[in-house]
Amino acid sequence: MSSSNVLIYGANGYTGELIARLASSYQLKPTLAGRNEFSVKKLANTLLLPYLIVELDDSKKLDEIVSQFSLVINAAGPFSKTAKFMVESCLRNSVHYTDINGDISCFELVKEYNQQAIEKNCMLMPGVGFDVVPTDCVAQLLHENLPDAVDLKIAFATVGSTISHGTANTMTEKMGEGGARRVHGVIVSAKLGEHGMMVDVGDKNLFCMSIPWGDISTAFQTTGIPNIETFTCVNPMLYKQLKYQKIFNWLLRTSAVRRYAKNKIKSRPAGPSQSMRDNGKCFVWGKATNLAGDIKEALLNGPEGYSFTAHSTLIIANEILKGNWKAGYQTPAGWYGYKLAEKIPGVKISLR
Repeated sequence: MSSSNVLIYGANGYTGELIARLASSYQLKPTLAGRNEFSVKKLANTLLLPYLIVELDDSKKLDEIVSQFSLVINAAGPFSKTAKFMVESCLRNSVHYTDINGDISCFELVKEYNQQAIEKNCMLMPGVGFDVVPTDCVAQLLHENLPDAVDLKIAFATVGSTISHGTANTMTEKMGEGGARRVHGVIVSAKLGEHGMMVDVGDKNLFCMSIPWGDISTAFQTTGIPNIETFTCVNPMLYKQLKYQKIFNWLLRTSAVRRYAKNKIKSRPAGPSQSMRDNGKCFVWGKATNLAGDIKEALLNGPEGYSFTAHSTLIIANEILKGNWKAGYQTPAGWYGYKLAEKIPGVKISLR
């Protein structure tokens, strides 16, 4: 397939722009797309790339555009509002679909199109960025070394960075919704921060609390491990405060509070600075346990999360263009294996 046979939708967003700017390093010449002509055109002119403008709910025009490509990278969040439109257009036109989503509900949604994707002979692979490539690779490494594991815990942290407007807005959409974990193969509701623990990431110990990360969906697809809980690093004081959040969840779900939060987000920088991306780091720790009590632990060290996303998205895009794909719904490590992580510059992954 041609290196120009890729469409990046949402290229004018913070992460979409990072992917677009890095694409030439992977010998790719994507077409940029989005809803805002001013910002998409400006970026396209800067990078000397073609661009197209389309609203996702304009199915006729969207199909006309998507049908010109072999692969779509959806970088436009919140994915709860964009994934369905783009996935269905990709299926109508037998085009491969990837995104940088990390929302459990979106993974479960895309999974529902598995049979259609098989029939259309195209691959659906959401979560090709930091959500959830590094965590999925850790899960797969543990599964390979303890195939009868029944319990999986995964914790991640990004140090020296911050979040983008898109990530913050996605989190705002989930305010007051609580958490989730997988129990006996089923996704169940849980309190946000229900559990907390210290995690040794090599050169330091970090406090982590349970959150509803994408691996509640994807790690089960990748490994079949029936009990899964995911964690992220937080300030211990914040963890204590969250114990009282349930009292205010009804308020956090109101449109007024969410609108206020989104307005505050607009006043912040679009995402981490170049210096943060250059100097930030990510850590992923995982532990698998079987019924006999045997334990395997793994650790991944890598670059800052948004830099990780840009590289992993384009690495997977190249694999697809080379013909390394499987029809249907797939997870990154489920198809490419845990060594996928080692292709990202600066990543080390190993058992402990």
